[in-house]
Amino acid sequence: MKKSRNKPGKMGRIVAVATLAILLQGLARAQDAEFSQFYANPLYLNPALAGSEAHYRAVANYRNQWPGLDHGFVTYNASYDQFVDKMHGGIGLMFNVDNAGEGILTTTQASLIYAYTFKASKQLFFNMAIQATYLQRSLNWGRLRFGDQIDLMRNIDLPTSEVPPDNTSVMAPDFSAGVVFGWKGTLHGGLAVNHLTEPDLAFYSQYQNKLPMKVTGHFGANISLEPGGMGFEPNFYVSPNILYQQQGDFHQVNLGVYVTRKPIVLGAWYRHNLENPDAVIVLVGIHYNNFKIGYSYDIGLSDLRTYSGGAHEISIAWQAGKRSLRDIYRLEAPGF
Repeated sequence: MKKSRNKPGKMGRIVAVATLAILLQGLARAQDAEFSQFYANPLYLNPALAGSEAHYRAVANYRNQWPGLDHGFVTYNASYDQFVDKMHGGIGLMFNVDNAGEGILTTTQASLIYAYTFKASKQLFFNMAIQATYLQRSLNWGRLRFGDQIDLMRNIDLPTSEVPPDNTSVMAPDFSAGVVFGWKGTLHGGLAVNHLTEPDLAFYSQYQNKLPMKVTGHFGANISLEPGGMGFEPNFYVSPNILYQQQGDFHQVNLGVYVTRKPIVLGAWYRHNLENPDAVIVLVGIHYNNFKIGYSYDIGLSDLRTYSGGAHEISIAWQAGKRSLRDIYRLEAPGF
């Protein structure tokens, strides 16, 4: 999958199609799209974060991964969540669309979330959530070009001997669960398990392509840098964080820190796949009134870094409204 913008476009398409062919034949198992601004996409990180900040909250996220490979992976996410007193918890709605190969392979998800809140002690709160998802994966077979179709000498496209799949669109229900905790507005953490039923997304009926279960664990702290202690809404604080994910044979550790001096947020993460280092993530954001806007860039550390172009990510969040119990209820994580 190595291609620079200065190399011939057809050679890049051959390599990209070869990768897709491996996926189609079930030799590689599907994995979820990944965002670098973990807490700026809270419901995607952990469904138990629905209603966690006691606000009405709407979030939009955009990620362009490996732009040097001609839009290899572009992902869009939008979500809304709020706390509902009569339901004793938060509700959430989330949509996610992941396009690979400029729309050749598209994965669409629509999710409903309910997170129940309970108070374990005076300053310790938990959210426990369930998530139901409609999952669809679609293949635009007509846009694929295989190696036996390309004649570089005559610059023409030939017929292919590849057999088209039985289905170019597969759908499946999907279920996830999660739990988060918050203590004194200072410590926060959680565990999420996605794809509990491991839905089969194979295009060919004779193969299986199950979406493996994904486990995410995250933990962090908000440490005030102001005189007089933490408080619930400091203007100057640092947030060290650790996040671990595994899905199938894939394992990853992320170590990061945010420094917030309102309205500015600066952040840095180191992402390490257990098999090899992956990326350093740098972030800048602004929190002004009810809006949060963040931009991050992944600096690749793998062998793909020369060709991939890293990854650009943008997040926009709006949140408003306060509950009467806000002074004692807090499961707050960093906003970016």
